Amino acid sequence: MGAVWSDERRFQRWLDVEIAAMEAWAEIGVIPADAVSAVAAAARVDVERILEIERRTHHDVLAFTESVAEQVGEHARWFHYGLTSSDVVDTALALQLRDAGELVLAGLATAERALMVRAEEFRRTPMIGRTHGVHAEPTTFGLVLLGFAVEIRRQRRRLTDAFADVCVGKLSGAVGTYANADPRVEAIALERLGLEPEEVATQVVPRDRHARLLSALAEAGSSLDRFATEIRHLQRTEVREAFEPFAAGQKGSSAMPHKQNPIVPERISGLARVLRGNAVVGMENVALWHERDISHSSAERVVLPDSTILLDYMIDRVVWLAEGLVADPERMRRNMDASHGLVYSGRALLALVEAGAPRERAYEIVQRNALGSWDEEIAFRGLLEADPDASALLDAAALDRVFDLDSFLRNVDLIFERTLDAMEVERV
Repeated sequence: MGAVWSDERRFQRWLDVEIAAMEAWAEIGVIPADAVSAVAAAARVDVERILEIERRTHHDVLAFTESVAEQVGEHARWFHYGLTSSDVVDTALALQLRDAGELVLAGLATAERALMVRAEEFRRTPMIGRTHGVHAEPTTFGLVLLGFAVEIRRQRRRLTDAFADVCVGKLSGAVGTYANADPRVEAIALERLGLEPEEVATQVVPRDRHARLLSALAEAGSSLDRFATEIRHLQRTEVREAFEPFAAGQKGSSAMPHKQNPIVPERISGLARVLRGNAVVGMENVALWHERDISHSSAERVVLPDSTILLDYMIDRVVWLAEGLVADPERMRRNMDASHGLVYSGRALLALVEAGAPRERAYEIVQRNALGSWDEEIAFRGLLEADPDASALLDAAALDRVFDLDSFLRNVDLIFERTLDAMEVERV
């Protein structure tokens, strides 16, 4: 990903655009074909020379064209013919973003697969589900991981659209009117480059496209952040249900040798904040003056490379985390049992209603015994059995059904199978 944003690649993409434009001009008979072949054969990217010239010109595109002119001689008069700087820069930027998108989307596909593999591994591994950080009802660790995998698939779909939306170019001149250009040249050149033409350009491709991409990158980063945050919580001392890998010889703290900290999930969460900040820059770049100013240029030279590089790195770390994630099913079960059976309170409520109690009355009976279970650290089932209002409606067999862990998990396979079916349809 770093190579996509190197000076070498940037200038090479500029050269690709310039050559494609020359070929198009030759195809419609405006410039000689031998000039195109001569320039294509002789022109090379010389980063050091371009930067040297730019120190004098204070204009990167002019430095680039001057560097090429030094190499190609008399045919340089046809180089950059009919174009303005933004024609080259914006069209080349689309090529760089396309290259970056291929890497990001491939990485997300790998992350999705890695999470799916671990989700299958823990499909039937029960753990407590938490809402507000408090025990709610049982779920499975596999189902938790499956949710993250499907969320990444959604982000991959959104990013596919967002990257496609910036794969546009323009070769329409200073204010987009083709005054010194030709619409045929744009059509021919962009087709060769594999880009769509901007429908109505100014001097630049409108930046709402790039704002959407930066927002989509930030959204994807936020989904990775959600996964990382989950692991951070599960690795807490009081929970200890899942952990990032801890290598032999690794140290967690300079002062406390016992520490094994969730440093990679924390890193992912921190970088997601940078992505969200960059998305704001993208939106600020939309409102340019008239046919253009260059207030967007300096900002997006930072945020577009940084956002794609950061997300690519974050994806790599998520894959590493998913593949090496250490889970403790026994601890999951002990934590679930630590609330004295209160996770079954919802089923007890339904059982009392089904037995004939008004819902408000049933709720009062269950809540009274649930709070007693917390306060006295006594098994919730035992309190229900000793409560005359509850025992009058629920016999031992009914309570067995209430306190049946498998009843919570009976539809887990259905959720997995419909998810897998949807993924197979998407692949087809």
